[in-house]
Amino acid sequence: MFSEFAFNIFNTSIEKYHIKDDVYQNFENPYSKDDIEHLLYRKNWIDTVQWHYEDIIRNPDINPNDALVLKRKIDASNQDRTDLVEFIDSYFLNKYKSVEIKPSATINTESPAWAIDRLSILALKVYHMKEEATRVDASMEHKEKCQAKLNILLEQKKDLSLAIDQLLSDIENGTKYMKVYKQMKMYNDEELNPILRGNK
Repeated sequence: MFSEFAFNIFNTSIEKYHIKDDVYQNFENPYSKDDIEHLLYRKNWIDTVQWHYEDIIRNPDINPNDALVLKRKIDASNQDRTDLVEFIDSYFLNKYKSVEIKPSATINTESPAWAIDRLSILALKVYHMKEEATRVDASMEHKEKCQAKLNILLEQKKDLSLAIDQLLSDIENGTKYMKVYKQMKMYNDEELNPILRGNK
């Protein structure tokens, strides 16, 4: 199933990141640029680094100048994340371009790649909640609460994985069809953001 295939790649990325656990470490993609694995690994690496950016920026003692720099990094990371989602959707569009769409076919509320984006974030939640549920310096109460949350996340992973695999199967069978809307973000565009436009 594609969902399990993707989840395993996400875990590989997460585990590799945590060897150094440093947002400024060098990124190396172990997969060929021609493979979907390359996009999935890159996607999750972006999510993993941003996860830790979000931790750092919540430090109440952070220097305001450092916080501003970090906010810019988070903005850039969000743009990279959206770009990767579109690349992954392009992969699926190409893969299923020859499928004969049935007259009764319906469209899904989100594209495959945006569902896979949620799976990537979920992989991070599972990893870090598992850390908390087994933390040696935490109280038993803390670990029990985190284990309960982890159980819910694992159930969510099961449900989301099933939904992704069903969606891909339906697209492959022509009972669902893909329609991808390219990003319409306005805040990074100097022509659409009035603040940026005023600073030109």
